[in-house]
Amino acid sequence: MDKTDLKKRAKNIKKIRLDRERAVFMKLGAKIRAYFFTGILVTAPVSITFYMAYNIFLWVDSSVNRLIPPELLSRYNIPVTMPGVGIIVLILMMILIGMFAAGFIGRFFLHLGDWIVRRLPVISSIYSLLKQVFETFLSSQKQAFRRCVLLEYPRKGIWIIGFVSADATGEVSNKLSDKTLSIFIPTTPNPTSGFLIFVPEKDVIPLDMTVEEGLKFVISCGIAEPDTLKKK
Repeated sequence: MDKTDLKKRAKNIKKIRLDRERAVFMKLGAKIRAYFFTGILVTAPVSITFYMAYNIFLWVDSSVNRLIPPELLSRYNIPVTMPGVGIIVLILMMILIGMFAAGFIGRFFLHLGDWIVRRLPVISSIYSLLKQVFETFLSSQKQAFRRCVLLEYPRKGIWIIGFVSADATGEVSNKLSDKTLSIFIPTTPNPTSGFLIFVPEKDVIPLDMTVEEGLKFVISCGIAEPDTLKKK
């Protein structure tokens, strides 16, 4: 074997070694990058949630504290800067307002205020929308939606998740021969908007997921897997 062949062989060996080292570093870099994004995926939701909750807590606490008379705080030796005082006062205020609204006089003023606000231009539209949203999502599941169903919409072969609100009654039920369900189809990722459709009960497939799991599934654009499916 002459010197030229030896040089070529040494050059090939060196190239193979460099390729192997480059592959090792690339694999190591890919692993580090994967670990980095996994760390973000694990910590980001928790960190952002606690950060937002902490800031909301401070904002509510400071806002309510400004409404408390200083004489009342000094009388009971409550420091204004004590964290949580505003939250406690807000909770007590909501309970008292709820107790007042449940009474006869409270219902009278509640209906009177509702009647006045509904006759104000622009404000009435915002008020009606917010009231419907809060009544829907703060009420019990039995009152808001009964169950989740799967149905073909807007055409055959395309499936969508809907929420059964009630059985169709009145004129709608009288005009249709089959038993029909009132189904709310939410939009993604904002389930507070959507549209109402009437579907024969025989054309829907009941789902095992709860209403809460269905809403999470819609809000997450199908990423959050329902707990019922995980258990199975």
